[in-house]
Amino acid sequence: MTVLVLAHFVVALCAAPLVRRAGPRAFVVLALPPAAALAWALCQWGTVTGGGARSEAWSWIEAYDVDVAFRLDALSLVMVLLAAGIGALVLLYCASYFDPGTRQLGAFGGNLLAFAGAMLGLVLADDLMILYLFWELTTVLSFLLIGYDSEKRASRRSALQALTVTTVGGLAMFVGFLMLGHAAGTYRISRILESPPPADTTLSVALVLILAGALAKSAVWPLSMWLPNAMAAPTPVSAYLHAAAMVKAGVYLVARLAPAFADVTPWRPVLLVLGTATMLLGGWRALRLNDLKLLLAYGTVSQLGFLIVLAGAGSYNTALAAGAMILGHALFKAPLFLVTGIVDHAAGTRDLRRLSGVGRALPWVAVVAVVAGASMIAMVPLLGFVAKEAAFEALLHGSVAERWVLALIVVGSALTTAYTLRFLWGAFARKPGLADTAVHRVGPAFLAPPALLAAGSLLLGPGIGWVAPLFEAYAAQYPLPAHPYHLALWHGFGPALGLSALAWAGGAALFAGRGGMARLGRRLAWPKADEGFGRIVLGLERTALQVTGAVQKGSLPAYVATILGVVLAGLIAVLVTDRPWHGAPAPRVWDTPWQAAVAALTSACALMCLVVQRRMKAAVLAGLTGYGTALLYVVQGAPDLALTQFGVETVSTVVLILVLRRLPVHFGESLPSWRRVAGLLLALGSSVVVACAVWIAAAARTAHPAGAAMTEETAHHGLKDVVATILVDFRAWDTMGESAVLAVAVLGVTSLLYVHRRQGPAAGPPPALPGGVTAWSLATPAIQVPPEYRQAAPERSWLMAGDTLAPEHRSVVFEVIARLVFHPILVLSVYLLLCAENLPGGGFVGGLVAGVALMIRYLAGGRHELAAAAPAHPGFFTGLGLALSTGVALLGLADGTVLHAWTWHGHLPLIGDWHMGTAVLFDLGVYLLVLGAVLDVVRALGSKIDQQTEARAGLALAAGEGER
Repeated sequence: MTVLVLAHFVVALCAAPLVRRAGPRAFVVLALPPAAALAWALCQWGTVTGGGARSEAWSWIEAYDVDVAFRLDALSLVMVLLAAGIGALVLLYCASYFDPGTRQLGAFGGNLLAFAGAMLGLVLADDLMILYLFWELTTVLSFLLIGYDSEKRASRRSALQALTVTTVGGLAMFVGFLMLGHAAGTYRISRILESPPPADTTLSVALVLILAGALAKSAVWPLSMWLPNAMAAPTPVSAYLHAAAMVKAGVYLVARLAPAFADVTPWRPVLLVLGTATMLLGGWRALRLNDLKLLLAYGTVSQLGFLIVLAGAGSYNTALAAGAMILGHALFKAPLFLVTGIVDHAAGTRDLRRLSGVGRALPWVAVVAVVAGASMIAMVPLLGFVAKEAAFEALLHGSVAERWVLALIVVGSALTTAYTLRFLWGAFARKPGLADTAVHRVGPAFLAPPALLAAGSLLLGPGIGWVAPLFEAYAAQYPLPAHPYHLALWHGFGPALGLSALAWAGGAALFAGRGGMARLGRRLAWPKADEGFGRIVLGLERTALQVTGAVQKGSLPAYVATILGVVLAGLIAVLVTDRPWHGAPAPRVWDTPWQAAVAALTSACALMCLVVQRRMKAAVLAGLTGYGTALLYVVQGAPDLALTQFGVETVSTVVLILVLRRLPVHFGESLPSWRRVAGLLLALGSSVVVACAVWIAAAARTAHPAGAAMTEETAHHGLKDVVATILVDFRAWDTMGESAVLAVAVLGVTSLLYVHRRQGPAAGPPPALPGGVTAWSLATPAIQVPPEYRQAAPERSWLMAGDTLAPEHRSVVFEVIARLVFHPILVLSVYLLLCAENLPGGGFVGGLVAGVALMIRYLAGGRHELAAAAPAHPGFFTGLGLALSTGVALLGLADGTVLHAWTWHGHLPLIGDWHMGTAVLFDLGVYLLVLGAVLDVVRALGSKIDQQTEARAGLALAAGEGER
């Protein structure tokens, strides 16, 4: 079973090259996996009809008892026959339906075959989580298939509507699955059905949520609006997904769980009421439509309501009728959709008001449609008649509620007869006053798939005894009644036949008076569900805009105040209600007085940030608070953390200053006094409450710290730097993930500042403009400098800024110092990288130190100085570092470990013995990634802004020259 499911997806991946090579004929190859699944299912017929089952299972998530489990029993076999058999025929039909030049045909074929595989996995799944996985996979693939013609707005809207409705229902169903699995103690469906949990409120809520997903998938009212709109998809999609496969998923789920839960409140009332209402509303709506495909779509909605009633009634006889009707519906509705595609393909329209005489021009197509339509209205001797007779008989001998439902079902059957006659008349009859529609001939390969399906309805009516054991094997899960019903073509004259005759007569009368019924329908027309869905979506959009406008005002202080207010209120509420300080040991004030001194200085810097008026001063004070935190690490005896904090704070402060240089010097907001006081109180209150909460939490520790074990393990390997070892060994996967997040975040932020493609470093410095109008960037100016202002720059210069910066921007002392300390700082960064095993350091702090060296070069000499110091693109460092760390981590899996797969030893002159493990290579990747991230930020916030300033200066200069 697993191989069959996977084969669909594997071949689906090859669909695009197959279609490019063979055109639509490639669909013949794509039909092979479902054909193989059909053959395999037929080979299991004897086992399944004898009451047996085939099972496969592999453990997936052991902690939650989730298995990749498949099981083939009677109900699964029915659905496999439909999903595989009709899937193969529809794929063969596509070979004639599509023209060779159809765009994106390969993607369409791949999606359709993948859907067949997902549907196969869904009906074979024996685990609730696996069933949900394939359930949502069918949802996504149906979205792609409905929106195949993405250039049309109707296709996009219909696909999104189907995705929204079925996904929301699927999420509700997922919650129900979790509740059901928790109540049953297992997620295996077969075990749940064998030993269902006792009925209680939790189980009832779970079943309601599961039914929400099933009813949304099967387009049961009031969630039926998406199915008619899904007719925007190509006809093969409608025939397969919306007649035989996808919409049957909800019916299948109801039929699967009904043997165990049909008697649990409110299972049966919900399904009987909503199913009956869906049958009546869908049939009534179909009487007023002129598009053949839409008419069949609403007819499908009506028939799905009937199937839900039979599958959810929960008795032996209704289960028998449900199995027969599931097969019968697929065998008559799928060929009708395929015939509609043939008519549309041959005549160029599906509007029954414009079609006339098509039956004479395409007689065999008309014959196929008549046979399928006769089965849909339950005419003798077709399979539809056998199934509907069984349904009438089962409901007639059921409960009082089921007999009331039967009366409405008869009305719905009359509507079915009426819209079926209207379909056949509209598609094939010659209409007075309307010229015959010009059509082209249809090849036998085009007609063969619907003809085979219609022939199945014709043969299985008299031959119902061939498939009856399959339906009886499914119905055997229910208690056997005293007088069980047996499927047969003819049971003689009785009430069930009389009800069928009543439905035929009523349908014929409705069709005969179709003109008056259409006028009555327009008068009694109620708001369409689609319109209601549109109003709901529009209301949600408007509400979202209003809420967004109210809370997203673009004010950073307002956002920070909101966050702090929520934190403050939440912490105060917890502290007041729980009073966690009771029974806890008294917290230590400090370990050493130095901590109090550093904390006081840090707090003073933070308080000064509240009163300063200059932006740069506020940035420096904010940086000092970070340095104060680093000093606390030093006092506490954590040099690794302190070194990292110093590096992060230095880079952050420089980046903040680079941003602030483009803003006014002073804070320009003139806030009222009450807002200043409120902000001050909120800031102080938040800091005090958070400090108290952390203080109490630290003092209330009862468990042993986890770090002790890591310290012992580090010492066992002869290492001393516990922090670095944790980052690159014990928690290397976390470090790798955090590195990827850092790379993505930096690239995302800097990309927002680059309107156009990132540019590489300039080949050489541009000439200085008179008056000191220059800038610092990594690319040449966008505006060419007038020739009279060009200067010849020397080929090499130790201090490049002399030719690129204006005098007021230069500091020769700073330039000289930057050049002198640049290389020692780089050597220090490499030293910090390599000594991380036994001394403070590591790839992260080493990369930060190297980044600080590049920042110094930029601040001293501008963008061209930075270009000379780092000629490579920042993305090169970032990508190389991420690839190196990820590759080393994954390579270590070769021998079952993460990083310690290889270790190298050696002896070097002047250095002595050395050894290096793959953890060092992993740390080197982190080093390069951090270096690239810092360099990218400096380029974006420094060089790019300088380049824009230079361009504006060039424009102003050019404008001044023009005025002269």
